[in-house]
Amino acid sequence: MVFVLAAVAVLALLVGVHRYVWRRFVGDTTEPGSALRRAGTVAVWLLPLLTIGALVSGRAGAPFRLQQMLAWPGFLWLAALLYLTLALLVGEAVRPVLRWVLARRAADGSTAGRAAAGSDAADMGSTPAEVTTSGTPAAPATLVVEAPAPPSAATHPSRRLFVARAVGGAAAVAGLGTVGYGTYGVLRGPRVKRVTVPLAKLPRSAHGFRIAVVSDIHLGPILGRAHTQRIVDTINRTQPDLIAVVGDLVDGTVADLGPAAEPLAGLTARHGAFFVTGNHEYFSGAAQWVDHVRELGLHPLENARVETDGFDLAGVNDIAGESEGQGPDFERALGDRDRTRASVLLAHQPVVIDDAVAHGVDLQLSGHTHGGQLWPGNYLAELANPTVAGLERYGDTQLYVSRGAGAWGPPVRVGAPSDITVVQLASRQA
Repeated sequence: MVFVLAAVAVLALLVGVHRYVWRRFVGDTTEPGSALRRAGTVAVWLLPLLTIGALVSGRAGAPFRLQQMLAWPGFLWLAALLYLTLALLVGEAVRPVLRWVLARRAADGSTAGRAAAGSDAADMGSTPAEVTTSGTPAAPATLVVEAPAPPSAATHPSRRLFVARAVGGAAAVAGLGTVGYGTYGVLRGPRVKRVTVPLAKLPRSAHGFRIAVVSDIHLGPILGRAHTQRIVDTINRTQPDLIAVVGDLVDGTVADLGPAAEPLAGLTARHGAFFVTGNHEYFSGAAQWVDHVRELGLHPLENARVETDGFDLAGVNDIAGESEGQGPDFERALGDRDRTRASVLLAHQPVVIDDAVAHGVDLQLSGHTHGGQLWPGNYLAELANPTVAGLERYGDTQLYVSRGAGAWGPPVRVGAPSDITVVQLASRQA
């Protein structure tokens, strides 16, 4: 029942937002019956249908080619709708100011016109009087000119249309420009961040050990093989000692996305590349993906641990795996380890930090949040996650959260640029 009510509320909100966008961009700026109005009306009906198709086609098992055809316009419209609406809301504050300026200019022009007319009338009243046939001067004629009061900017059709088009045009440039720049940021590929993390238990021999952390690649109908290759090339250029792929690698099946993931076989690091599942793997056939990444040369850590130079590296399954009986098992991954050794945990979601603290983990590496991906989404992400992005401390455990290297849904990022992070471990004994 709660789900149904929530779905109805979301649907009502979307209908209301689309109605508002249509009114401001189409209804207020075009003439009834015009071709532009018809085109705008069709677009406001068609684009949300494409969005629905993009969201459900994968779950419905639609052919992958159809998913790709729906994904680009459908998901981009989601981002465009957000920023067009925000730009229009800002425009609501500008609209009355612009109307006032136009009204003042019209009033000033009208006053000047009346003054000029009065001056002309005065000149006409002061002309020499005509002489009648009897020799008596005729009374001078007086001409009174009254200028009609101009209609207000709110009622004057041309001014109202000008304001609507000016505000709508500016909102379109701002909204679509934001989406365009955010799309470019995703398709360009992630940039490298570097973070130094001191660990009290790390021996001097492991000082400077570098872990390349990449999360949330989200291969799917939009981001494919070229995206994977950009990420692999970027990681390899950093020459890390170890690579950690921290979940949400894919949005789709091995059958559809196996070729897109193949460049991962080119990852190179002295201590290898490791992988843990994210929640989206459990929407896409987690067991098959674990087997596939193993074939590509990555080492899946399914509630498991390995020893490296100077510290233990552990990994747990994502909490979404609980629905399949494959959730995180911290006791299995960390329960019997030597706690005098430093430990690094790979866990997709930051929310498991309390379990990491309880098991004496020194550093947890996570993703999942995308840093909010689309501002102001970061404020919503803060409600669901202890850390949205960056490095924070929880007791004796430090948590680093990557913004991720891809994007879910719209291939757009605003205020949360994608990243690959090189975490350099530092020994306090060095």
